[in-house]
Amino acid sequence: MTARSPAANAIGAAAAAAGIRHVHVVAWRDLDDVEAGGSEIHAANVCREWAAAGLEITSRTSYAQGHPPDVVRDGYRVERRAGRYLVFPRAAASAVAGRQGRHDALVEIWNGMPFFAPLWSLKPRLTFVHHVHGSMWHTVLPPRLAAAGEVMERRLAPPLYRRSQIVTLSDSSKQELVDDLGFRKDRVAVVPPGIDGRFSPGGSRAGAPTVLAVGRLVPAKRFGGLIRAAAHARERVPDLRLEIVGEGMERRNIETVIDDVDGADWVTLVGRCDDAELVARYRSAWLLASASSHEGWGMSITEAAACGTPAVVTDIAGHRDAVTEGETGLRRPDVDSLAPAIADLLLDDGRRHRMSAAAVERAERFTWGATATTLMDLLAAQVQPRRSR
Repeated sequence: MTARSPAANAIGAAAAAAGIRHVHVVAWRDLDDVEAGGSEIHAANVCREWAAAGLEITSRTSYAQGHPPDVVRDGYRVERRAGRYLVFPRAAASAVAGRQGRHDALVEIWNGMPFFAPLWSLKPRLTFVHHVHGSMWHTVLPPRLAAAGEVMERRLAPPLYRRSQIVTLSDSSKQELVDDLGFRKDRVAVVPPGIDGRFSPGGSRAGAPTVLAVGRLVPAKRFGGLIRAAAHARERVPDLRLEIVGEGMERRNIETVIDDVDGADWVTLVGRCDDAELVARYRSAWLLASASSHEGWGMSITEAAACGTPAVVTDIAGHRDAVTEGETGLRRPDVDSLAPAIADLLLDDGRRHRMSAAAVERAERFTWGATATTLMDLLAAQVQPRRSR
């Protein structure tokens, strides 16, 4: 019999003390969705750690294209029900009708659109809010729907969650939740994400100066702006290459930008890749870049850091916690200012090597075991107040 890890023992002890055995997780998308991103990776790793501790975990999401409605992954059950938008009312209706099955606690992942769990769940709850969507609504929806989404996020939903335990990934994201959505500071806990052990130094750097970007091809990632910044950086680093890992709705627009900057020979759209290839690309890149407008943390930044690759990123909430300015990478105020920063770091071998070592050292602090343990402690803490009421 395989011995359980210290994290599994700690999770199991906290859950047992609170009487938690079955946990339901409701989320917009599953890890197998073609547009899965950091939120889905985060949820999958936490569910895996909790399942390894002996808990029964059920994750309920929308359909994932080309995948069956029910599956067991890493010891926990995934139930995919309804489409992208119907998953929200269907989850609530299923709970009210008692069709969700037995569970002792609920985790709600509020990814833009909440499930409004305070209206239909009496169980101890955690609500994950990775970041405020804000202007992102206007990049993915028509004007009227975008305005409705913003009103829902800023005005309608927050009062319903005033007694909920909110969890976010970074101090800067917490400040956004407090300032923009009006959450109380004492009801928002910061729990950084972990890093899988496969992300580690190794291999060798590419022969040409290579910049790597990783993420879903969606407007908020601003890959078009990053490509233009890389084109300007090539004026000082002529052999610069840019690799973009990910897939999504913006691919055609990104291809248009590549044509505009004559980037066919130096920009590569990799698409989705498996874990082994992703690690290899992190290790071979000279630096990671992100032009995102919104992030809860920027998990690709920390994954790259664990492989010894520093980052050049926009100075936004989330990035401020993932990148230590001047030590593990560089933060710049806007997309336009990324170009000189990218060129500077590519041309300064000594500084880049020092940042690489510092990035590895800092990344070692983050593990999924620690993340999942802290989250279970927070969930267990919600049990006693509800018993008292």
